[in-house]
Amino acid sequence: MLSINNLSFYFGSRPLYDGANLHIKPKDKIGLIGANGTGKSTLLRLITGEYQADSGNISKAGDCTIGFLNQDLLSYQTDDSILLVAMQAFERELFLQKQIDEVLHKMETNYEDSDIDKLARYQDEFEGLGGYTIQARAEEILEGLGFSTDDLQKPLRLFSGGWRMRVMLAKLLLQKPSLLMLDEPTNHLDLPSIEWVENYINNYEGAIIVVSHDRFFLDNTVTSIAEVTGQKINLYPGNYSFYLEEKSLRNEIQKGAFENQQAQIRQTERFITRFKAKASKSRQVQSRVKALERLEIIDDVIDEAAKVNFKFNFGTQPGRFIMNLEEVSKAYGDKIILKNTNAVIERGDKIALIGANGKGKSTLLRIIDGSEPIEGERKMGHNVIDSFYAQHQLESLNVENTLLDELKQAGTAKTEVELRSILGCFLFSSDEVFKKIKVLSGGEKSRVSLAKVLISEANFLLLDEPTNHLDMMSVNILIQALQQYEGSYIVVSHDRFFVSEIANKIWYLEDYEIKEYPGTYEEYEIWQEERKLNAEIAAPQPKIVEKKEAEKKPVLNESAKKEAQQNIKKLNKKIAELEEQIEKLESQKAESEKQLADPAIFNDVEALKRQNAEYRKIQDLLNNANNEWEAVMIEVEELEKAF
Repeated sequence: MLSINNLSFYFGSRPLYDGANLHIKPKDKIGLIGANGTGKSTLLRLITGEYQADSGNISKAGDCTIGFLNQDLLSYQTDDSILLVAMQAFERELFLQKQIDEVLHKMETNYEDSDIDKLARYQDEFEGLGGYTIQARAEEILEGLGFSTDDLQKPLRLFSGGWRMRVMLAKLLLQKPSLLMLDEPTNHLDLPSIEWVENYINNYEGAIIVVSHDRFFLDNTVTSIAEVTGQKINLYPGNYSFYLEEKSLRNEIQKGAFENQQAQIRQTERFITRFKAKASKSRQVQSRVKALERLEIIDDVIDEAAKVNFKFNFGTQPGRFIMNLEEVSKAYGDKIILKNTNAVIERGDKIALIGANGKGKSTLLRIIDGSEPIEGERKMGHNVIDSFYAQHQLESLNVENTLLDELKQAGTAKTEVELRSILGCFLFSSDEVFKKIKVLSGGEKSRVSLAKVLISEANFLLLDEPTNHLDMMSVNILIQALQQYEGSYIVVSHDRFFVSEIANKIWYLEDYEIKEYPGTYEEYEIWQEERKLNAEIAAPQPKIVEKKEAEKKPVLNESAKKEAQQNIKKLNKKIAELEEQIEKLESQKAESEKQLADPAIFNDVEALKRQNAEYRKIQDLLNNANNEWEAVMIEVEELEKAF
């Protein structure tokens, strides 16, 4: 379907790809991974043709269509409703609908035989494309991505960047391209929406390339991993977990081959040094020299499992309780976030706050931080020093500072050597510490901000979506740092792997209250599954009780019984009359449909209009008769329950 052959691409003087190859077949589901800056998003833009390769080629089948979800779409704004924006995916269907409307409008005043042919062709194609269901399909996908029914008619411009990205994802999914390319689709999705997208991808009939740093998402969606490393693309069959095992095995083999080759090189070099001055050995020496020149060098294995060796200390130990929230309520107008809720954070708590977007997780972090006004009491514990990380705080970085200067201004007494060591832990090595903030990518700025939070000597951290824009290596570093951190923290995150590694308690918002599960994320998931199962089992019980209650016959006296019997008799007579009326209307409807199907009627516009009007009138009468029949039947059933 699509083939990348011997691809080379330079970003300035730096090669991103050098002789890279990748072949994509129909229905392939590929996870594209690699460290930030290795060129994952660039590869997707090369495939779309936005960038041109310096050498090599990308060829695709003639019928291959490509859909690309990228972060640039966040800037798109319009006054159109999100439903209309999503329905732009149905370009051909909307064109046909417009043509049908124009032909029908023209036929009202200026009838021509050619219009009948046009109308038939347009309607046949429109129906074949499923044109009558496009709105229902768009609504289904938008609601699957977390929008409420009321949201669908709201203008796109009213939504935040993350929600706009969901609309663009919905539009892309509705287009159903033969190759769907998704660049970090989970960055702006909550857990329910991520699970919905996982299910959609699993049932998607085309090929998919997804760039993601969410391990669980990759495990649940892809069937192969394409790793960008060393200007090449290495393909591994299986999901991300299988990739880790396979890569470990490949690295072990490569390491052995590298060490064997290095031993051979050293031995050859010793022979050349020892005998190069002896004429009797000159032929052997020259042979060995040429052999070294021809040797295809095996690269050493690069250790990508970065380790955090710096211990993040704080000087002040807090008391037993970090924070108490008592009878806290919070609302924005009619939108209630919390209502008379209570919560306690104790020393040593590592809390993950999870759940759907719009429930108030970020608001709760601001309440705990003290920056959000509330009703109720917020009691900070003794000697608690907090530090708050959120995405908007990236804007507070001084863009003219170097990385080193920015950390120096964090207010700690750490030496320059210690600060450089910390930056090294966050993948900024050697001279990179002298880069200015303004040249950093979003992910690099996130790493600087996280480093500032972790060296602040705070004993209580509040982290809002800290893994957004971080590659897997950076997420791994953050996990290690938080696992070593001896203080307390509360983290908002939708990254299930991250949460499973760093949390010993789970918080979630339900019924306007803070609910707590005292265990790990894996245990929480099992508990939630059992909870759902128990709810499903218990759900029918109230209905059974209601039925039994309804089956209890009221006690009627003789006079009431006689009156009820007379009413039943009248209603049965009405039912018989309605059934006779329905039978006649159905016969009239069948005759009307027969006349409308007669090709001759299309030669007489006035007759066509009259027959259409007559058909609609019969259909309305039939619907009313059926509705009345149902209502009378229900009334009879209710009266009969008394006997």
